[in-house]
Amino acid sequence: MKKLTILFSVMFFVTLLNAQEELKNKQGVAILPAAGDYAIGIDATPIFNFFGNFVKINSAVPFNDPSSWNFVNGNNAIFAKYFVDAQTAFRANVRIGLTSTTDKEYVMQDGQTDPLVTVEDKAKYGNTNIVLGLGMEKRRGATRLQGFYGAEAQILFRGSSRKYTYGNAFSSSNTTPTMTNFDVANPNVLSPIARITKSKAGSTIGLGLRAFAGVEYFIAPKFSVGGEFGWGLSIATQGDGKVTTESWDFANSTIKTIETKTGGGGFLGFDTDNFGGAIYMLFHF
Repeated sequence: MKKLTILFSVMFFVTLLNAQEELKNKQGVAILPAAGDYAIGIDATPIFNFFGNFVKINSAVPFNDPSSWNFVNGNNAIFAKYFVDAQTAFRANVRIGLTSTTDKEYVMQDGQTDPLVTVEDKAKYGNTNIVLGLGMEKRRGATRLQGFYGAEAQILFRGSSRKYTYGNAFSSSNTTPTMTNFDVANPNVLSPIARITKSKAGSTIGLGLRAFAGVEYFIAPKFSVGGEFGWGLSIATQGDGKVTTESWDFANSTIKTIETKTGGGGFLGFDTDNFGGAIYMLFHF
């Protein structure tokens, strides 16, 4: 009985040593992440498409390279992890997007006939997209195949604005000034005698709370492919916006300015998700 116990003990330690050896490559580099490691994720689908096209899996369609480094999810947020230890990691989603675009156009100055004498119309567009998420992940498994689960919270803020200035002003002698319509699909010129001077969409604020579970497989040291499913709550609300227009008031022979509200809205959902539908790659360092 004693010999049998010793035999089983030896077999256990040999198995353990073999398992540990499997977690290092031939150069002795550790395959799995360890405490202090960081990880950045990208969507793996374009990379798979690249190799699929390269080996003509796509039914011999002419080769086309669709590969690129894409965000893991549709929020264009950077997805990253920090490992507290081999089984625990903090997750973060970060996007801070602030853009301002200016479009200038020249139109003929009203009140004269020389087409080379012009004035400037200008449109300025502003957009804000902020996504901040934080969560904790626990991991299981001692081989290249790792399972993980956890929970995270996410907030988002979105807003947009438009501002227009025009070189030709309204007046009693010029009730239909020449002006630029910058966007036909979302026009700023409403009629020959009315135009938008500024517009602001209602701000959108959202909150998400989700639990998740998924798997990763380490193809090479600190390089894995994975995916996950989640289940949680999503709430978003958009406030009222406003549009300011100016037009010529024939009755009072003056410029009339009107500010109009635009409606907001909201969303409430409690459902499963699959993190943007992405199979993602993670690079650990």
